Amino acid sequence: MSAIPMPLDGLVTAFLTDAAPEALRQTVLDARKRDTLAGNYPYPRWMKKSDYEDDLKPLQFELVKLQHWIAETGQRVIVIFEGRDTAGKSGAINRITEVTNHRTVRVEALPRPTDRQLREWYFQRYVARLPAGGEMVLFDRSWYNRAVIEHVFGFCTPDQRARFFDQVPEFERMLVGDGVHLIKIWLNVSRAEQLRRLLARESDPMKHWKLSRIDVDGLAKWDSYTHAIAETFQRSHVDVAPWCVIRSEDKYRARLAVLRHILGQLPYDHKDHTALAPPDPQICTSPARWEMELWGDGT
Repeated sequence: MSAIPMPLDGLVTAFLTDAAPEALRQTVLDARKRDTLAGNYPYPRWMKKSDYEDDLKPLQFELVKLQHWIAETGQRVIVIFEGRDTAGKSGAINRITEVTNHRTVRVEALPRPTDRQLREWYFQRYVARLPAGGEMVLFDRSWYNRAVIEHVFGFCTPDQRARFFDQVPEFERMLVGDGVHLIKIWLNVSRAEQLRRLLARESDPMKHWKLSRIDVDGLAKWDSYTHAIAETFQRSHVDVAPWCVIRSEDKYRARLAVLRHILGQLPYDHKDHTALAPPDPQICTSPARWEMELWGDGT
């Protein structure tokens, strides 16, 4: 059997050794396995897996009710998952899709645009993936690529990004005005935790495929990402389509907060309100509450 390719092996370690700020390096090196690494995160350790599983089961039961309501009533639901690399987008999405029907709930993770798509209206390729009646679409990254990643790496021009910010509030207002339920979630991870997760991807052949060149090159662009994220919140956090920011230092707590937020936003039939505690307000809130975390280095 041939070895699993690991083309980026050693590159994250090289950043930790040679380029990471000293405080960041020491935070990562000194951490125990289940420690949370953001200094202002309210919980010093991950929650117990058994407690997480006990809390997850009733929420997933509510997801099954939700999908029946969507299919039977012809609802259209969009959930946008955004966040820095390793913030836990795919893990949260998987907790939804593992108990729902892919004919009702589908994931869209669009690849790099084609040459033709680069000549189209920016939103055009996303419009083609929007839900029809009776569908829920989970966007694993979305049109907000233009606001953050494309900007940070120079994949779009300043004029293209400015046009995006001019158009996105109206684009989302039209979706909501047409009856679409639009939920926008930003998973926020500290710099130290992101580096720890990338190191795990680098060294594990079963996870290495998750590591991209963008992930590696982005390690040195933390501040550029931070400024881009802050501007994105400023320009697109509006009443008709607000952002929900969830701190994902602890993936278990973050996943539970994601499910509680989504379920709390939708008026599906037979909702069990006793099973649906509100998301933990210490880790789930509006962008306005995270100024300190956004502009710090995450350590």
